[in-house]
Amino acid sequence: MASVIKVNLPQQSYDIAIAPGSLEQLGEFMTNLHLGKKVLLVSNPTVFQLYGETAIASLKAASFEVASHILSDGEHYKTLASIENLYNTALENRLERSATMVALGGGVIGDMTGFAAATWLRGINFIQVPTTLLAMVDAAIGGKTGVNHPQGKNLIGAFHQPRLVLIDPDVLKTLPIREFRAGMAEVIKYGVIWDAQLFAELEASQRLDEMGHIHSELIDTILTRSCQAKADVVSKDEKEAGLRAILNYGHTIGHAVESLTGYRQVLHGEAVAIGMVAAGQIAVELGMWTQQQTQRQDVLIEKAGLPTKLPAGLDIEAIIEALQIDKKVKAGKVRFVLPTQIGAVTVTDQVPADIIRQVLVRM
Repeated sequence: MASVIKVNLPQQSYDIAIAPGSLEQLGEFMTNLHLGKKVLLVSNPTVFQLYGETAIASLKAASFEVASHILSDGEHYKTLASIENLYNTALENRLERSATMVALGGGVIGDMTGFAAATWLRGINFIQVPTTLLAMVDAAIGGKTGVNHPQGKNLIGAFHQPRLVLIDPDVLKTLPIREFRAGMAEVIKYGVIWDAQLFAELEASQRLDEMGHIHSELIDTILTRSCQAKADVVSKDEKEAGLRAILNYGHTIGHAVESLTGYRQVLHGEAVAIGMVAAGQIAVELGMWTQQQTQRQDVLIEKAGLPTKLPAGLDIEAIIEALQIDKKVKAGKVRFVLPTQIGAVTVTDQVPADIIRQVLVRM
């Protein structure tokens, strides 16, 4: 039985369907959306080897004509050059306006497929089938698509909402431990910014660092409450005019860490974890929340097996400089999302550089 969460938007609302074994019903779910017959399935080599056959068989059983395109795996391949290769496959297969691109993979695959779908023929249908925890709870929901520029993450992109997000928790069983932990960073984020009950449930769990040590009810809670939190925020603010900015908690310093390490050393979720620790400390320095609250957050981050320190050898001044080209900068001021209590945050551009420096030096 699928849990269905609705993302209510003025232009086009869509469902997030969460159901074990649902990958085998992908074609069935898509039939209900009355899409054109042509489908381009986009994946990476690892995921395609594990689940490509199942997805294609399900699509063909539902009478879709399926072609596939394999993108190289990793954040450093999230470039316009990769998108051009994807366009070439779309052209070879004569993908028309009624066609659909299906992203089968993690956040990188979802971001790139979504961006290609947003820009091919000025926008075609797009379905998200996330296979990592991070993509399930965060990247696959909300219609943010894009690629990186050598100078910064996600600087090139478009808002393009999927027609459906289909989450099959069973695929998490093949997810590498480090990737599972990276996804937990975004789950903890929702607890801090939006859902104090989710935070409390995570605190009550003995372990958060491996899927095998977390009971299935909590996995279910993690998926449904995180998706609900993201859906609530996106429904209220689709294009990041205000509220949606809170989803960037931990991402300001996190993105700087990612770009300064060349997107190869630190996973996105690991960078977010480091960014949340920094943001928590900045909030303490500014008197916005207490040392005890930041401690509760950091204990959860450690329990999930995530880093709380900056990578060795990272230059503090380079981080502060990198913050200036973050896409959240407004009128030259860096905007930080800072916690005020467990379950609530605020967005401010009133963070003095010396406080950022002070916090980073201690990390």
